[in-house]
Amino acid sequence: MDLPAEKALRPATGSIPAVSAAIPDPAPRHVEVRPEVVAFGGGHGLAATLASLRLVTDRITAVVTVADDGGSSGRLRQEFGALPPGDLRMALSALCDDSEWGQTWRDVLQYRFDTAGPLDQHAVGNLLIVALWELLGDTVGGLDWIARLLGARGRVLPMAAVPLEIEADVDLGGTMTSVVGQSHVALAAGRIGQIRLTPSDPPVADEVLDAVANSDWLVFGPGSWFSSVMPHLVVPRLQQAIIESKAHRLLTLNISTGDDESFGMTAADQLDALHAHAPDVRFDVILADPSQFNSPRKMRAAAARLGARLVVSDLRRADGTARHERFRLAAAYREIFGLDEAD
Repeated sequence: MDLPAEKALRPATGSIPAVSAAIPDPAPRHVEVRPEVVAFGGGHGLAATLASLRLVTDRITAVVTVADDGGSSGRLRQEFGALPPGDLRMALSALCDDSEWGQTWRDVLQYRFDTAGPLDQHAVGNLLIVALWELLGDTVGGLDWIARLLGARGRVLPMAAVPLEIEADVDLGGTMTSVVGQSHVALAAGRIGQIRLTPSDPPVADEVLDAVANSDWLVFGPGSWFSSVMPHLVVPRLQQAIIESKAHRLLTLNISTGDDESFGMTAADQLDALHAHAPDVRFDVILADPSQFNSPRKMRAAAARLGARLVVSDLRRADGTARHERFRLAAAYREIFGLDEAD
């Protein structure tokens, strides 16, 4: 992957040693028929997408939500005023090189301290990312350095250049209540109607806008519907870039709609909620597991309201858990991208 020039990475304070000799670059790969893909999301959902996409292409940019306010990320966000690093760390780890080097550094990044002291449950990767941001004064540059350390098969970028706060209107037994903060929205045991972000029109890095403009496919989901999938579509500058992009758009539905964020909602309801928040965003393909709906007619109609065709494929893990099996998901992506024909 291309890295920022040395001059652009010169730290604002302190210094970091040259590491190019110590960090192996990934082996060259043939990419002539590999699509350029931008994957949107956060947390475990985006990590699952990236784990599958990397079996299909190595031209990947992950655009990650930055509204997390809980756990290690929330503590660092509050203490340093930084972007919450946790979802960014998970995306970087999902793209690590398959070598011993890449997997070892992935495990280091994912390691959490278990102590009675102030470091308890902090992830090493979160601390390392924030340290690089402090040294470089450059959020994107810091993430590129971590990607290089991992030999990552792609690039990871933040959805917005500043931390965001998510607010949701939740129906709690007939009473609409405003719930503030991603950690609270994720646990809201009621039907979510509307979400909002603060600031409502945050700055978006040029690297994100360029990636969206130059991609072949824009891939959304799976993941927490209201706090990981949909926020990208309510950031005005990012939404406009998505609308203007000539890329194809693919939305991957969750295996289950039983999480708290999707309280009382069917898969078709989730599609309608997305359409209500971003009516001008059109999709080409909605990818779903057959266990996700009971009425094919209603699902096709909901997909059509987004301008998309419905593709149904067996994506669930063989053990029956409500998670995507990465090889099955990769095979579905490969077919939808038309790579079998290209080969």
